[in-house]
Amino acid sequence: MTMTVATTSRPANRRSPQRATPAAGQSGLDIDVRLVARSIAQAVLEVLAGTRPVHQLSRSLDSECYVSLQHRAALTRKHAARSRGSAQPHRSPMVRSVRVCSISESICEASIVVAEEQRCRAVAMRLERLEGIWQVTALEIG
Repeated sequence: MTMTVATTSRPANRRSPQRATPAAGQSGLDIDVRLVARSIAQAVLEVLAGTRPVHQLSRSLDSECYVSLQHRAALTRKHAARSRGSAQPHRSPMVRSVRVCSISESICEASIVVAEEQRCRAVAMRLERLEGIWQVTALEIG
């Protein structure tokens, strides 16, 4: 159900709120990239939590990002083993928002906000379309 409110006049300096629309020349690629970024961010945090094996992201991450995530997950497991009494470090991550900026037709950058039980985290990634598949070539997890 939508509600429309009509006004007789609007001050010149006040703009009406509008949803962002794709810029001229862009297709539905932004929507696809948002979905890809969302699922990769969710999967990355599940890897850090130890609830998903890192090899499931082998097609989605380039080799440098893959090795880096593998290393960080190992460090996270080692830290969790030292403090055994605590709960899992990253339980139940939920993606709250995804913002995508198109650099070119085959390169996008995304920022994702992920909520966990105790805090929110930021994930930033650069995605490049290689042979028709979006692949993360840079990944930062806050």
